[in-house]
Amino acid sequence: MSREENALHFLDLIKKSRKGKFKIYIGMIAGVGKSYRMLQEAHDLLTSGVDVQVGFIETHGRKETEALVIGLPVIPRRKIFYKGKELEEMDVDAIIRIHPEIVIVDELAHTNVEGSRNEKRWQDVNELLEEGINVISAVNIQHIESLNEEVKEITGIDVKERIPDSVLGLADEVVNIDLTSDELVARLKAGKIYQPEKVQLALDNFFKSEHILQLRELALNEVAMRVGKKVENEFSADLSRFHHEKFLACVSANEKTPRKIIRKTARLATHYNTVFIVLYVQTPGESADRISLANQRYLSNHFKLAAELGGEVIQVQSSDIMGSIIKICQDRQITTVCMGQPAFKIPQVFFKIQQYKNLIDYFSKATIDLIIVA
Repeated sequence: MSREENALHFLDLIKKSRKGKFKIYIGMIAGVGKSYRMLQEAHDLLTSGVDVQVGFIETHGRKETEALVIGLPVIPRRKIFYKGKELEEMDVDAIIRIHPEIVIVDELAHTNVEGSRNEKRWQDVNELLEEGINVISAVNIQHIESLNEEVKEITGIDVKERIPDSVLGLADEVVNIDLTSDELVARLKAGKIYQPEKVQLALDNFFKSEHILQLRELALNEVAMRVGKKVENEFSADLSRFHHEKFLACVSANEKTPRKIIRKTARLATHYNTVFIVLYVQTPGESADRISLANQRYLSNHFKLAAELGGEVIQVQSSDIMGSIIKICQDRQITTVCMGQPAFKIPQVFFKIQQYKNLIDYFSKATIDLIIVA
């Protein structure tokens, strides 16, 4: 599909719905050309007589991108004073008031300045869509919540600004912007991505060839999965083989492992186009009057993450963790359970091992798959 045909296809989608349509460009890394492509599409749409305006674009000082802004209607940003500095954010109120047919919104994972209408830009986009404004936006693969652990393993960097996978689920179109590793590094060394003084630092971190290749694979797989899911939802007559799968994530009040389990389970559920449940069994030792403040905070964050990724949270009070897991599996017809590696402590080790063996035996008889998350 040519660039012009791509723009016209999105235009056709717009005509079929009152709620705003949503298109996301996904890139494997900064500098692949997401903002550039959005601006190209804006020019194509403008030439076709469509009321398209720029709500927010981040050029990062890239001359090629800056040149494409020329000739496009730009909605002025809102100025906010924060900690003695004048900062700029996208003016959601102005966009709603002007109500263009299509608005360009860059940096989807951006965290707004304190005091803004919403905490996150993706929340701003949700508002625009509800107002019937069509949005074209962009995000890099490292900002997708359920991929946080994989990105950290690849790059060693814990990306702080993230969007829930449910935001991608809202998209009517997801388009991958792809470059080879050699092309991307060549752009970086030519000064087309960062200023000269930042080039070597980038080459030593995110822009290592092995990192680029792995991030590229993540981006390609993500877009392929989203396209496949859309085809299944819209054109497949028999979805039973997908919807039959039901996933359960078993979590504790620990700090890190539960988040990995939740993200892993969410990815699996998305792949199979189905639902997932997060189960926390509150034992007497973790009752409201005995659990530490730190563990309470961890649990709250786990539940929030599960909700952001589209999961259902179930909290059960019981001293029998294994029995509670079995009951939920029976009640909710679970097909796959994801959990962390069990910890056996002396002197209860023999009793715990027997309980765990009973759980494994149940999974085997009930044909439930078990995934141990490292």
